[in-house]
Amino acid sequence: MRYVLAKSLVVVGAVMLFALAGMAAEGKKLSIGMVSIDVNDSGNARAIRGATEEAERLGWDVIVIDGHGSPDEANAAIENLVLRGVDAIIDLVFPITSLGSGLRAAAEEDVKVGTWGGGYGEGVVVTSGSGGIMARPIVEQMVKDMGGKGSVLALTYHTGQVARERELVLDEILVNYPDITVTKNEVRIPGYLQDGAEFASAWLSAHPEGNEPLAIWGSWDDPALGAIASMRQQDRHDVKVYGQNGNIDAVVAVESGWMTATAWEQSEVEGAVLVQALKEAIEKGKDFPAGPREVPVIVVNQESIAGFIKEHPEAAGR
Repeated sequence: MRYVLAKSLVVVGAVMLFALAGMAAEGKKLSIGMVSIDVNDSGNARAIRGATEEAERLGWDVIVIDGHGSPDEANAAIENLVLRGVDAIIDLVFPITSLGSGLRAAAEEDVKVGTWGGGYGEGVVVTSGSGGIMARPIVEQMVKDMGGKGSVLALTYHTGQVARERELVLDEILVNYPDITVTKNEVRIPGYLQDGAEFASAWLSAHPEGNEPLAIWGSWDDPALGAIASMRQQDRHDVKVYGQNGNIDAVVAVESGWMTATAWEQSEVEGAVLVQALKEAIEKGKDFPAGPREVPVIVVNQESIAGFIKEHPEAAGR
């Protein structure tokens, strides 16, 4: 009788411990880590802000790490976040093809990974902020504005997936316009503003005003804004300038007439959407419908700028 009672108490105790463990798991505070290619870049900062606000609204802890444009640093950061026990990770712009060791570490611990502009593939459950979608309307406008001829300075960046995708769209469209000559210069992170200014200064000197249609295209806004600094110094109003992301400085530059067009990316919304999707992925596991969660972009140019600022004053810092 004593044996039966003791055995019953053991079973009851085990059940209670299991129940308490389940309650603890259900009440566990989740955490998310973000690895950015450059936390000082406006687009990255906006996406991080949107993701952080949504994560904090859900009661999650947030860890942000700057990868300084280095895939090695990004892989080490992801591995470190996995060791720290985060439940989800967002990669900002680093191509997933450069994150092999980091993604393997996350997969081994079933840490859900999303990317903002990093692409979609094995080891990733959700992506947003794809680059090519944003570049197409901008490049198409540039070609139209140039009348299908002239010279373009393209400020590229091959370490970032977004910039790669946008350059592919540029190449795809310009192959149909043999009368447009393209000069490509690779900017660095950090250093993209300075590089944009230096490359533009040399290119402007080699392309005097009045000979042909001229344009400068940045794979995102900031290198193009660096180029505008050189245009101001040389008082060059004949060159059209195009960017993507639609950060505050770019929107103001469109308003002032120095930038011809940019594509406004709703980065804060994209960041929040990623967090919502990662929450769903954690809850649903294998039943989660993996894939892109893209947010529409808005082209901002001389024709639309007034109405755009009226509708989105925050985009111009108002």
